[in-house]
Amino acid sequence: MHKPGKAGPLDPAAICRSSDPMAVRELLTKIGDKWTIFVVLSLDLLGGRARFSELERAVPGISQRLLSSTLKNLERDGMVVREVFPEVPPRVEYELTDLGRSLLLPTQGLVDWAKTNWEQVREAQSRYDAR
Repeated sequence: MHKPGKAGPLDPAAICRSSDPMAVRELLTKIGDKWTIFVVLSLDLLGGRARFSELERAVPGISQRLLSSTLKNLERDGMVVREVFPEVPPRVEYELTDLGRSLLLPTQGLVDWAKTNWEQVREAQSRYDAR
């Protein structure tokens, strides 16, 4: 139930009636994938700019292939810029753009929610699984 003073309820039907509902759905799917949030948050924790190897260490469990793919998608979507330095061996750094940084606040809200509610979710899962 909607509480006064809070943000209004999300209306999936309104999203579908928006100018480009498929784009909204696609972007929400990309942002909500398994690794995007962790890569964006890790870039922020590393000062907003990092080398591939730094990100690989900062995101436990991600493979090189998945990190590379996630960074390419973030670059394509304008959330990350990739800079190659003409050195031997070449040095490559990734940096959050203003658009990428704008994702931090809503992402932090989701992370805070998960931290606050994970025990309740786990308890609900246990009750469900016990049935």
